[in-house]
Amino acid sequence: MPVRIQRYIALLSVVLFGGKMLAWWLTGSVTVLTDALEGIVNVVAGFLGLFSVVMSARPRDTNHPYGHGKVEFISSAVEGTLIIVAGLLIIYEAIHQLMTPHTIQHLDIGLMIVTGAGALNFAAGKYAVRQGKKLHSMVLESAGSHLLSDAYSTIAVVVGVGLLLITNGKYPWLDSAVALVFAVVTIVTGYRVLRKSLSGMMDEMDMGTLAKVIDLLQKNRKAQWVDLHNLRVIHYGELLHIDAHLTLPWYQKVEDADREIHALETLIQSHFSNRVELFIHIDSCMHYQCRLCSMQDCPERKEPFAEQLEWNTENVWADAKHGKG
Repeated sequence: MPVRIQRYIALLSVVLFGGKMLAWWLTGSVTVLTDALEGIVNVVAGFLGLFSVVMSARPRDTNHPYGHGKVEFISSAVEGTLIIVAGLLIIYEAIHQLMTPHTIQHLDIGLMIVTGAGALNFAAGKYAVRQGKKLHSMVLESAGSHLLSDAYSTIAVVVGVGLLLITNGKYPWLDSAVALVFAVVTIVTGYRVLRKSLSGMMDEMDMGTLAKVIDLLQKNRKAQWVDLHNLRVIHYGELLHIDAHLTLPWYQKVEDADREIHALETLIQSHFSNRVELFIHIDSCMHYQCRLCSMQDCPERKEPFAEQLEWNTENVWADAKHGKG
């Protein structure tokens, strides 16, 4: 599914780029040219994204034991960089136009072409973001965000060209002024895409997903799940890796502990589907954790139960058992 959607995005980017270049050729407007330069980024990013979703869908092998999902972060990083470069090129062209103005013509036709391209970008971007979140594909989300940003920027282009059309080109500096505003928006968008991809490369904790996992476990917590700590959530493309230490009663048999691990895995997978890979380490409970343990029939209790520690993002990521001290 992500491959098919990304293929359509790549093909659409080629068509829209051709339309924008035609609009620039007809009008000679630097504002329209900036939109066309963004189209070049869309084409490169579209096909790069297609390559990355094909690669990330490959199963893990001996050379890539965690799968190929991180290629999506690389793709997004390149896309973010290209967006920033496009913004810098727009600034250069806008300043050049201010210094050496030239005649702008056929603004009505150019305006219609740019408006149509913006509408298509908006529709495709909304669909890509929605499907990216549904399918947990960073590439589709990034591509959709980029298309939406392009569509919003096109509004500025339409305004700029519209002003030129209304004033019959009496104020040519408006063309460059709108282009400069467009450039700033483009650079900010590129920075956000680049920042998110670099976070993924560095295995930055996804606090939003972590909070969802913790909330799910807390609401469905079993009494024998004495403690949970060293919980980490890392994205590898659409695959979610979850590591955790689960504390169980020290006297349980291996068979019982194995059953509890499978219960926890089933719970998480029922919420996040089959895109989850879990690594659960079992710890045995300690006497100082008795006051946090809500098991009513524990034959080895050393201290009376006081209160159960509620798991949250502040206390489950640390690599230490709770209850000591």
